Amino acid sequence: MYQKILQKFTSLFPLWAVLLSAVAYVYPEYFAPHQGLIVPFLSLIMLGMGITLSVDSFLAVLKRPSAVILGTLMQYTVMPLAAWIVCLVLKLPPDLAAGVILLGCCPGGTASNVISYLAKADVALSIVLTSVSTLLAFLATPFLTWVLIGQTVEVDVMGMLVSVVKVVIVPVVLGLAINYFFEKKINAVKDVFPAISAAAIVIIIAVIIGTNSANLGKSGPLVLLAVILHNGLGLAGGYGVSKALGFSETEARTIAIEVGMQNSGLSVALAIKHFTAAAALPGAIFSIWHNLSGAFLAGHWSKKSISVPDESKVPSKKGIHSKKLG
Repeated sequence: MYQKILQKFTSLFPLWAVLLSAVAYVYPEYFAPHQGLIVPFLSLIMLGMGITLSVDSFLAVLKRPSAVILGTLMQYTVMPLAAWIVCLVLKLPPDLAAGVILLGCCPGGTASNVISYLAKADVALSIVLTSVSTLLAFLATPFLTWVLIGQTVEVDVMGMLVSVVKVVIVPVVLGLAINYFFEKKINAVKDVFPAISAAAIVIIIAVIIGTNSANLGKSGPLVLLAVILHNGLGLAGGYGVSKALGFSETEARTIAIEVGMQNSGLSVALAIKHFTAAAALPGAIFSIWHNLSGAFLAGHWSKKSISVPDESKVPSKKGIHSKKLG
């Protein structure tokens, strides 16, 4: 009985996200002071994901590098180009255009791992893609920013890597260890973790909205439209190209989420340091919107089953069931 209740709660988490976001916007004073909860809550979610994964999940990713290569290439082509096109079409002022393009040149964010988990995508692939794009950011982000804006930016790649290790890698590895050594004991409570993750991400979104409520009021429809278009092009491009190239539904979902969800916190920090406060606004709005759009997408995909061959009936065909590139 409790499993059905948990599943129902998790499936409705986009609704909870919207409701609590509305409350946070109207009463930001109740949420803004709790920014310190974001990192611990993300770590808690990653721990839960690690518990539901296995070492075999990551070994399977290494056996299909084409998905990693495609996801990484799209991260640093689709999003920068989409940002540039959106700026041209909407004729954004220079400061706002710089912020949107800088956002498009950033690596994937850790929130994508959470959304992949809730969307029943490939969490191991998502984590690998986030890590790889972060590793490449110290070269890709400054270079692409220079090409599209004409100004270079300095990226604290070591700080980013330390953050990814603390927030993503360590909790996931700990979860993997718990699953490996205590698998039988925790099987009965594994259904709790998606619900915990849903509740945590809803609270994180509310805190972000509460913190940026003033910016939301000042942003105007143009910045919001630019952010929505940019995020939408990333999600649609990631999914469409992956499916067109013959990747599985699970891989396509994962790549779409990874490509469409940027490290908006990095873009805000770089914009303030190298451009203007106005240039940081697109990243701040994006940090809210991509969580909300990701929540809705995860809610939609979590209700759609992914058909795969029954391995128990085909013992000679072990491993991951996905189409390879080429």
